[in-house]
Amino acid sequence: MATSNSNYGGGEIKVLEGLEPVRKRPGMYIGTTSAAGLHHLVWEIVDNSVDEAMAGFCTKIAVTVHPDGSVSVEDNGRGIPVEKHPQKKIPTLEVVLTILHAGGKFDNAAYKVSGGLHGVGISVVNALSSRLVATVKRDGGIYQMEFSRGKVTSKMKKIGSSKATGTTVTFWPDETIFETTSFSYDTLHDRLQETAFLNKNLKIVLTDERELTPRVDEFCYSGGIIDFVKFLNAEKTILPNCQRSIVYIEGSSDPGEPVHRKGDVEVALQWNAGYSETVMSFANDIYTEEGGMHLEGFRTALTKTINDYARSKKLLKDKDPNLTGDDVREGLTAVISVKLPDPQFEGQTKSKLGSSYMRSLTNRVVSQGLSDYLEEHPNQAKEIFKKASSAARGRLAAQKARQATRRKGLLESAALPGKLADCSVRDPSMTELFIVEGDSAGGSAKDGRRRDIQAILPLRGKILNVERVGDHRAFSSESIQSLITAIGTGVTNNTGDGGDFDITKARYHKIIIMTDADVDGAHIRILLMTFFYKYMRPLIDAGYVYSACPPIFGVKVGKRVHYVYPASKTSEETLLARAIDKHVPLDAEGKKRKYSVQRYKGLGEMDPQQLADTTMDPKTRILQRITIEDGQKAALSVSRLMGTQVEYRRDYIERHAKDARFLDI
Repeated sequence: MATSNSNYGGGEIKVLEGLEPVRKRPGMYIGTTSAAGLHHLVWEIVDNSVDEAMAGFCTKIAVTVHPDGSVSVEDNGRGIPVEKHPQKKIPTLEVVLTILHAGGKFDNAAYKVSGGLHGVGISVVNALSSRLVATVKRDGGIYQMEFSRGKVTSKMKKIGSSKATGTTVTFWPDETIFETTSFSYDTLHDRLQETAFLNKNLKIVLTDERELTPRVDEFCYSGGIIDFVKFLNAEKTILPNCQRSIVYIEGSSDPGEPVHRKGDVEVALQWNAGYSETVMSFANDIYTEEGGMHLEGFRTALTKTINDYARSKKLLKDKDPNLTGDDVREGLTAVISVKLPDPQFEGQTKSKLGSSYMRSLTNRVVSQGLSDYLEEHPNQAKEIFKKASSAARGRLAAQKARQATRRKGLLESAALPGKLADCSVRDPSMTELFIVEGDSAGGSAKDGRRRDIQAILPLRGKILNVERVGDHRAFSSESIQSLITAIGTGVTNNTGDGGDFDITKARYHKIIIMTDADVDGAHIRILLMTFFYKYMRPLIDAGYVYSACPPIFGVKVGKRVHYVYPASKTSEETLLARAIDKHVPLDAEGKKRKYSVQRYKGLGEMDPQQLADTTMDPKTRILQRITIEDGQKAALSVSRLMGTQVEYRRDYIERHAKDARFLDI
């Protein structure tokens, strides 16, 4: 029987004013309070400067990370207006920084094209900063205003004169809001470089003053997205006859179209000899990770145009089936950039473009441009067709391998891999699958597990690097077939026939990669993560994939063993010394009591009870959830670090060698 609360009345209804909603629920505005959300603050300010550039008023943006952890974004645009706002009767600068949904982007008067739509960007940054200083050069003067957590602490005042124009925003992220307030130079570098690619001739300078010698990178590309594709393909083997040929297509809506249906389309594409596609789509410079209408239009046009060309040149016979979209996109690197006055995105994070007319516009522009290119470049056209035909043959072989795996799955338990030690519970929300390297560790894991909820799948050696082989080779691998069958979901549509992935068929809701804490173990772990990323990414997105963290040392004092686990950016010597200092007591003479240290070079060196206590027991183990915070960066990293070319891997190792830990040399 329901009961009423006699105290529930109007006074119980909370009204959050000003920027209070942002501080109360920051995730609604920036997605997360993790490192991704922290960097989102920089993107919000940079996007405003880029809007000035797209409007033709800004040629340079400078982003500086200061030693005190603050960040400045400076541009030479028109400067945020400083005169009194006609409605609010306070400086417009204050309106922009303290009121949600206040901006110049709700119509096309100030900005014909803009990435910021909701007018919440810079005010959200202000709300989530312990301090923010805005400096504006405009109307012959220099004006400054200060804020703290969204509230004015120093009213706007004129501090000097200047003939220049522009805006500088310096902010200190609020430590009470964010999990970390340390900005990653690499994250800033990659995003700002991308922004420079998308805005031809815009100069962007990134400076990190936290180092003894400030680190400075400058980005400016006269070729725009053509240079972007060159950069993405720099470490890849380009198809014969296509090395110097990047297909560039541009076009606009018809002059007679109404304003709300106008748009510009720009596409650059080139094929390489690899098996993966790298297609990046942008709308008003915003990366649309989930694609949208412009990507749909591009894909439809690409597939139809190549098939039409192949038919017209008799490369495809009458009895031959058409090439599929996955066939023509194998090895493709492409950048799609559209500009439109009133884009409709899904949510503030803007991950998918919903403006339906951009599908037909992009389709028309790409169809015409690609058709012209193929007719004018017959040698390149033949290479593109040969690549797609090879992909089609591989797709058919992959289908056969997958069908064999699928047929096994229909037999359920009878078809489960022979080495799988399954659990007895059938509720997947309660069960765990440990993927372990080798029979030795598998034996210890089987003996130390909870048989009701924990399953063990030992793998022999290292699985294939699926980024470097075709789908047919991947699905012919016994180890990969075992993984697919044991997990039960099927695989995603990277394979050309639509895929059969169904997350509701997952047999376990925790899939735990358990490898040795050494170089080989790390390699096996990254190979498995690459497999999950390419063929079962929804499992990662759902939070089902984990990495176990086995200890590297055991410090035995008396009958008790204290375990030492890896820690980021800390050497094993330091970790061991800290553990000894913490756990080994002093005797009467002030000396350390007797103790022993065991170095665990592999999981197989632990007995079942040790393995259970340190790595498998839900009460005592440490697990790392595998997550994807930046889909674009993840795609590039997988392609570069796991792909066919060694140059990027070599450069990466040289750049990060000082951070390496736990090397057995």
